Amino acid sequence: MLRFTTAGESHGPALVVIVEGLPAGLPLRAEQIDAQLARRQQGYGRGRRMQIETDRIEFQSGVRAGETLGSPIAMLIRNADWKNWTDIMDPAARESDATTPRRRVVTRVRPGHADLTGLLKYDRADARDILERASARETTARVAASAIARALLAEVGVHIGSHLVHLGGIDAAPVEVWPDDLNAAADRSPLRTLDAHAEARMIERIDAAKREGNTLGGICEIVATGLPVGLGSHVSWDRKLDGRLAQAICSIPAVKGVEMGIGFEAARRTGAEVHDEIEPAPGRTRTGNVRRRTNRAGGLEGGMTTGEPLVLRVAMKPISTLMRPLQTVDLATGAPAEAVAERSDVTAVAAMGVIAEGMTALVLADALLEKCGGDSLGELTRNLDGYLAHVAARLEASPSEGAGDDERVA
Repeated sequence: MLRFTTAGESHGPALVVIVEGLPAGLPLRAEQIDAQLARRQQGYGRGRRMQIETDRIEFQSGVRAGETLGSPIAMLIRNADWKNWTDIMDPAARESDATTPRRRVVTRVRPGHADLTGLLKYDRADARDILERASARETTARVAASAIARALLAEVGVHIGSHLVHLGGIDAAPVEVWPDDLNAAADRSPLRTLDAHAEARMIERIDAAKREGNTLGGICEIVATGLPVGLGSHVSWDRKLDGRLAQAICSIPAVKGVEMGIGFEAARRTGAEVHDEIEPAPGRTRTGNVRRRTNRAGGLEGGMTTGEPLVLRVAMKPISTLMRPLQTVDLATGAPAEAVAERSDVTAVAAMGVIAEGMTALVLADALLEKCGGDSLGELTRNLDGYLAHVAARLEASPSEGAGDDERVA
């Protein structure tokens, strides 16, 4: 079982992440993780925080000589902005705390954020006790954890990418064929979109929203290729892979929806227009020597992977902090007020795609370990090879068809 946990506040000294359940022998370098952290910080419309932080991880345990040991992996990510927040976020109690509130107290809670509900739930007087942890800064630690999951998946030929398909009311043109390296193509765009014409209009839309003190949401598409058939299960609700993916992705701050394949569009069509017909496909080991003529299901049937590309679309609402604040209540006085304006972005949809890739990687890596197990990377790959050989043999190609095995694990 692959598990991870994070700790840390947005303006605290550091973020911490612990990852458990990885097999021994996985090649791993800090630079691999730092590269994913850098991708999370990109995107037109981001705020000044991205200029302050240059995220780097420091291994604390679980890695030696460039390989995992099989023990828990602990990583530290220091917050460069901590020096400006030391007196505000100091964990130590002060005699003056009882009579003099610390600077940057938040009582004018923001609509759409965790401020008010969290303050009431945890019985706090200052919403900073809530918003510092509810901040999307926490996803930095998730991306660090997911970079390790990506490394494991890459060892068995599974790769995950994303691109932005909608922002602020503007759609990107549909992609007929994904680039061979989806992330390399998307990362060349300041918005991580593959449609240059739509990108120009989106940038204009962001600039207008910034002038208005407003924020924008959007949609990213996540694509995972190289998956073997049969990850996940149909037997219990909590083992279904579509449910596990939805839970993980909807845990990302500001994400309000996720679709698999054609998603809600499937409700508007007939069965003949929705379900993917199956045909023989000798040599496609990871799908059991068959293929779907279409992939409207997005690579998932019955809570399990089909071996076709996994396709998800993730919807992010506009960020809750507006520079032209919405109306709220000041909890210190009970009077109407304008919400507090914390430093924020106009939009972070491009970054959300990277985070959603990461949560997808964590779920898929967990499902792979669940299926194939192994205390070492070598044992895991041998188990996967044996499983795929058995699956492929169920629909063996005839000698005249020249069945190949081009998708086996090396």
